[in-house]
Amino acid sequence: MGFSQALSGLNAAASQLDVVGNNIANSQTVGFKGSSVQFADVYTGAKVGQGVRVSGVLQDFSNGTLESTGRNLDLGINGAGFFRFLQGEQIVYSRNGQLTLTKEGYLENAQGARLTGFPAGVGTGGQPQVLQVPAGGMSASATTGVDATFNLDAESDVITDAFDPADDGTYSYANTASVYDSLGVQHTMTLYFVKTGENEWAVHSAVDGTVDAANSGQLRFNSNGTLDQANSTFPDYSFAMNNGADDVTFGINFDGTTQFGEEFDLGSLDQNGYTAGSLVGVTVDDDGNIIGNYANEQSQVLGTLALANFRNPEGLQPAGDNAWVETGTSGQPLLGLAGTGMFGNVESQALEVSNVDLTSELVDLIIAQRNYQANTQTIKVQDEVLQNAVNLR
Repeated sequence: MGFSQALSGLNAAASQLDVVGNNIANSQTVGFKGSSVQFADVYTGAKVGQGVRVSGVLQDFSNGTLESTGRNLDLGINGAGFFRFLQGEQIVYSRNGQLTLTKEGYLENAQGARLTGFPAGVGTGGQPQVLQVPAGGMSASATTGVDATFNLDAESDVITDAFDPADDGTYSYANTASVYDSLGVQHTMTLYFVKTGENEWAVHSAVDGTVDAANSGQLRFNSNGTLDQANSTFPDYSFAMNNGADDVTFGINFDGTTQFGEEFDLGSLDQNGYTAGSLVGVTVDDDGNIIGNYANEQSQVLGTLALANFRNPEGLQPAGDNAWVETGTSGQPLLGLAGTGMFGNVESQALEVSNVDLTSELVDLIIAQRNYQANTQTIKVQDEVLQNAVNLR
């Protein structure tokens, strides 16, 4: 019986060496999860055990450290969850977020597995799909609204002459900004402020020098210099285009505009139109939204990646290439979005390194080696005892 006991010990020690060696070999593999061997003694009704067996190899799914890479398509999960990929015809799960954007617009890892999620406009209630970044650029959008804040000089004189944009004596202050038509063509918008009475101002607008004579805004201020919203009017200004574009029509929001005894001052002026632009880059935010950045300095959400988790991650089966597949032991995947519920945030420009503690593994390597050597000594002693028994005759 002694030989079989020692042989089982040798096999168990060899398995431990295999696991430790695999951990050490993958200590620099992104998203790798270390493993440990579980042993069980063997009894079959005998008073003395019959050795040892390997009862299982357990993976450690604790988080590894996130290390910055500075690359937009390097993704790490800060918390629980797995990236979900389609590799061939199989769904696999991984913590390795080293992605590239293919010429077809797919987000792939080095093994050709494609990231899945929810395309923009589809919603997040259905089954995740393979994400594809659209190749086309962003269409132009006409200006429909302007947000502006000014300080109008309370000490300005009241002007009674008819407004004429060519005569600066008929208005108190003017400021220019850009607006866009439906073709994305940029036009110059000018706002003219005319003080018409105490705490009262008329606002005229012009696009490319053409004044909207039909409509003019009226700003009224309280005695403390703040805007009297209830008695101010903010009409829509409309201008015909001669380049085939639709008429440019926009409203102006003057919330926050004041009238104090200081010089005229522009606080802010923003409009919501923009020209067309080609895609120049892709980034991912903490919520897993894939953001397209365009040459017109605009951005939009192109899709949202899906994360998966399992009731029993240790039950996942390793599939190689930094990936796992679900099993009956792991349970079905629980799908969700980054930063919600049990799922961690997605960190862009960072990767999760292996969770293998190299120092600990080297110590385990020494222990496994000693275990193997000790079992060989058991066989040696058993052989000597048997030889002595044979020599008795």
